[in-house]
Amino acid sequence: MSKYLLEIGTEELPYKFIPQAVKQLKTIFESFLSSNQIGFENIDVLATPRRLAVIISGLSDAQPDSEKILKGPIKKIAYDESGNLSKAGLGFLNKNGLTEKDAYLENDYLYAKQFLKGKNTAQVIQENVESLVLKVQGSHFMRWSNHEVKFSRPIRWVVSLLGENELPVQIIDVKSSRTTRGHRFSKFEFKVNSVDSYIQQLKDAHVIVNQNERRDLIVKLTKEKADEIGAQAVYSDELLEEVTYLCEYPVPVVCDFDAKYLSIPDEVTVTVMASHQRYFAVYKDEKLLNKFITIANYVGNEFSNIKAGNERVIVARLDDAIFFFNEDTKKPLADYVENLKGVTFQKGLGSVYDKTQRIVELSKYIAQKLNVNSDTIERTALLCKADLTTQLVFEFTELQGYIGADYAKISGEKPEVCEGIKEHYFPLSAESELAQTTEGQVVGIADKVDTVSAVFMGGKIPTGSSDPLGVRRAALGIIKTIINKKLDLNLSDLIDRNFEILNGDKAKEVKDFFIQRLIIFLNDTYKKDVLEACSAVKNPLENLCDYVKRTQVLTEFLETKNNDVIESANRISRLVKQSVDKIDESMLKLEEEKNLFDAIKSVKDDLSYEDLVSKLVEINPVIVNFFDKVLVMDKDENIKNNRLALLSALKNKYQTLADFSHLQI
Repeated sequence: MSKYLLEIGTEELPYKFIPQAVKQLKTIFESFLSSNQIGFENIDVLATPRRLAVIISGLSDAQPDSEKILKGPIKKIAYDESGNLSKAGLGFLNKNGLTEKDAYLENDYLYAKQFLKGKNTAQVIQENVESLVLKVQGSHFMRWSNHEVKFSRPIRWVVSLLGENELPVQIIDVKSSRTTRGHRFSKFEFKVNSVDSYIQQLKDAHVIVNQNERRDLIVKLTKEKADEIGAQAVYSDELLEEVTYLCEYPVPVVCDFDAKYLSIPDEVTVTVMASHQRYFAVYKDEKLLNKFITIANYVGNEFSNIKAGNERVIVARLDDAIFFFNEDTKKPLADYVENLKGVTFQKGLGSVYDKTQRIVELSKYIAQKLNVNSDTIERTALLCKADLTTQLVFEFTELQGYIGADYAKISGEKPEVCEGIKEHYFPLSAESELAQTTEGQVVGIADKVDTVSAVFMGGKIPTGSSDPLGVRRAALGIIKTIINKKLDLNLSDLIDRNFEILNGDKAKEVKDFFIQRLIIFLNDTYKKDVLEACSAVKNPLENLCDYVKRTQVLTEFLETKNNDVIESANRISRLVKQSVDKIDESMLKLEEEKNLFDAIKSVKDDLSYEDLVSKLVEINPVIVNFFDKVLVMDKDENIKNNRLALLSALKNKYQTLADFSHLQI
């Protein structure tokens, strides 16, 4: 057992590419070793802006020896009339490097056993490592020199070690060695002694190669810096990851800016710092300070230039922001709505102004269905996109919604409207918060439904990694909002209403898309067969909360392992293919028929799903007894149909919850 190290040294990698490359390299090497039957214990992929390193632990020394059975020609072709191998039979053996002693007949065919000596692991790695590295995919890959192959950035050095020894490989035109490079302000080059010493040697050269360690160090050092000034640094996980992949040796530096910039909304200042400069905002007593923390990729003790440079940059950006803010607020937010006529929403579907009018109509429709006051909802819908034509949002697009909310407040709009404008974009990502206000929920659903419908009308249906206008995220946002906020809203009818306004014919495709996204979302919690069983009896879009409830109850029931009830339900489904007419009670002559009829009547229509399941469990012995004693398919057509009607009524009770035939037990 040994360890292998492969380090690919590059020019500065784009930070967004690095986490993708880490995942890909881990998967690629795991698949490669497994498919080549090379044992290993663990694969770690470490990364900085200048290097990607693969460390494989517990690596077996060689592939195992194996035996392969090869099938040759049929007997009459493999042998001649004298029973000797023909030219075809000998050709089969020669082609595979075998002799007649390796051959045998089985089922009138010539077979041969081929012994395969396992290759040395070092040899397998050397033969394949270049192709493995070049399997990594990403956007904006580049060529350099006169090479045809591409990579994210030019490769400048390669380290390849098996234990303490070099394992020579070549990637494109770069031959490996044991020489790597430290931080730009530390050791330029040094030799790696062994795989085990690699991480510590880089640390001595001011490179924290383990991205998880580097991230934790940034968190620790940033907190210490913030504590020194009695404040707290605030940043998102996304910003922390970005900063982690922008440096090899993080050093926090506290910087300042003029307090006059705190007069503009905090969201603007924080966005300028985080999105444009990768700075951490600093708060004290929940109030934004005129300070920030930047993470320098630096080795040394002189920070004055770093501090001055960052302060100069942030002031320039904040000057722009404060100018745009002052210009924008010279008129009320409502005056910007008309300007939306000049902003194209989607080809063939008019402007954002047209979309806004659809949002207003859909919001009124949703408010009516939810039986909530629509005044503030309609106002929110009218103003929700107005900030798109402001100078500040044009410059800082990620502030849409937030700026609209601030400008609405300055314009004297009601608090509910201001909050709704901001929240109608929520959730901003799969894990972010949902809208809390009714205005934000209703207008957000209306906006997202219209976006999804418009994309489908334009023929830009999401496939593979393509997701035009983020329709998958939009669909998930609608689903999560309705379920988590327990909104009694028929999403199927809402989609139909949207297409009436759009004068389109893609409603079925959009509904199918929503059902697909719903099942994918819930599949993290519930089994797919349960989800399909519950969706088979009733369109889940008609009542998402009801669908989730049925799924939950059925899941809990399956945990009881009461398979007799499921078998009864499936037996009934096999017999009753379609709904049968009303039961004629006078024709129920057998005691088992009468008992089943009484049992069916005891299952009331107003039972909760939990009580329904309990009742079905309770009457199951009666159902089993019926099947044991009664022949459903009686020769008398009337008796047969009446018994089928009895079972049809019982089938309806099961299907109040789900179609049990979809369950895998």
